[in-house]
Amino acid sequence: MANAEVLQLDVWKGDWGLPSVDIECLQVLAYARFSGVPLKVNLASNPFRTPNGRLPLLRAGLRTLDTVKDILPFFRAKYNFDYTLNDKQCADVMAYDALLKEKLYPAFQFIWWIDKKNLDELVRPWYCKALSFPFNFYYPGKFERQAHALMQSLYPLEDNINVIENEVYSEAQKCLTLLSTRLGDRDFFCGQQPSAIDAVVYSYLGPLLKAPLPNPVLQNHLKACTNLVKYVSRISQRYFEIEYQTYEKHRAEKNAERLRRDSESEFPNKRRNQIFAALVAILAMTGYALSTGIVEVLVYLLRSRKFIKIPKKNRKRTSKG
Repeated sequence: MANAEVLQLDVWKGDWGLPSVDIECLQVLAYARFSGVPLKVNLASNPFRTPNGRLPLLRAGLRTLDTVKDILPFFRAKYNFDYTLNDKQCADVMAYDALLKEKLYPAFQFIWWIDKKNLDELVRPWYCKALSFPFNFYYPGKFERQAHALMQSLYPLEDNINVIENEVYSEAQKCLTLLSTRLGDRDFFCGQQPSAIDAVVYSYLGPLLKAPLPNPVLQNHLKACTNLVKYVSRISQRYFEIEYQTYEKHRAEKNAERLRRDSESEFPNKRRNQIFAALVAILAMTGYALSTGIVEVLVYLLRSRKFIKIPKKNRKRTSKG
């Protein structure tokens, strides 16, 4: 097969400016963009139709690959990506891949499928909307069960979910801090150009940073690592420009619409408050007049028609003065 041949890649659909919300799909997409692999990307929402019921799925002629550990070596062999990395950097790729799977992946699973607030308000509704019936009920339940099984395997003697949550988040925070320190002020982890390690890191940090999580405990820690925030934005803008700009434009339009509605709803309230304040002032002045007897004096003068007239002399003098 020639290098110019366009390969077919089926991935979970994206959102929030990301080409996919799935870690493995996002890793393959990032690696392909970094290495210039010619891909035709198909946004899928039903892995049930794939040979083994999972995504991403690479179709290369009659051959199909559906795991990252198979797809990335295939790309590397055909397109010579990462050939500039030295032995230490290649070892770093493997080490950081293992680190993220051990420290960040459990936290990602907890955030997505175990944290009740995130699950009920964001994740489950997202999958119910993205998938057709009955898969919108099947897959969220399946992923939730897998996440609980992972936690049981990692903490077999612990039944308190709060203890597990604290432990998972603690390890993830340490991992994010380590990544921030390792990146420093560089654009990418291995120099001026992205490598396989950047595909791995971006696939985890992208969803964690961009998803509008109702419970953003770990997300807030990531946002405090400003170089990692810039790192995610840098990759999104350079390599997923269409998705990034489309989302940012849509978000700006939504914010403008929200501000317009707020302004329109504020105006009648402002007029109402002004009228109410004027009525209060009138009532206060009336009450003061009644309490001091001013009204009684005015009524008496009007009834008796005893008005004080200014003599003509004084009137002239007054006008001259």
